[in-house]
Amino acid sequence: MTAPTPDHRIAGPANAFGPAAADYEWARPTYPSAAVHRLAGELGVGPGSRVCDLAAGTGKLTRLLAATGADVVAVEPVAGMRDQLRGACPEVEVLDGTAEAIPLPDGSVDVVTVAQAFHWFRFDEALAEIARVLRPGGGLAILFNERDARVGWVAEWNDAIEWHSRTIAVYQATDWSAVLAENGFTGMGRAEVAWEEPTDRQRLAARVRSVSYVAQEPPAGQQEYVDRVLALVEDFPAEFSVPYRTHLWWARRP
Repeated sequence: MTAPTPDHRIAGPANAFGPAAADYEWARPTYPSAAVHRLAGELGVGPGSRVCDLAAGTGKLTRLLAATGADVVAVEPVAGMRDQLRGACPEVEVLDGTAEAIPLPDGSVDVVTVAQAFHWFRFDEALAEIARVLRPGGGLAILFNERDARVGWVAEWNDAIEWHSRTIAVYQATDWSAVLAENGFTGMGRAEVAWEEPTDRQRLAARVRSVSYVAQEPPAGQQEYVDRVLALVEDFPAEFSVPYRTHLWWARRP
């Protein structure tokens, strides 16, 4: 079976992230080294392995995978995100494609990674495509960063941007191990890493604007969300930290 032709009509992510790609690159968090090391150890990411970072965005995870010595190819459907990705990871091959139409041959990669994106996919189609491009026994890793709402002001941030009333928030309650098992993957594992990322008010404002439904608002609507969140840190020092929890799931193709 040859690789299918990518479907470029991905209105949701394109509308959300195309105009916000620069904010996404500047203000979205990276991934903690402990999560990347766990991923690499569980799935054998490193020199001699070929990894597809699927829905790679601006390359937040891509650059960390490349640093392991793995041969990394990034697949990303949104043009604005690909532009940022190429600038951040000039050594990585970057392809236009979707999770449901990955532009790679059958059995051509050892590992597929998906960071902060699986909720955009049509699960059954995407997992069938991921299984197609993986070599037998190859691994899949799913990562999500979550603002740590156990911290009071972060819980208020979620309220200020109406996070829990939005459909997109459902990914934080999804049992991704069950999704993988239902689609034939085996050997599931799960890990969580709590960590903090330094920021300031300008980056925090860009972080708010990079949220998908905020990015689709006109400028005045975006600013309303930004102002609500900035009010929460009015008395903070010039530089402060945002607490995150990184969730990691992994499994293997039979």
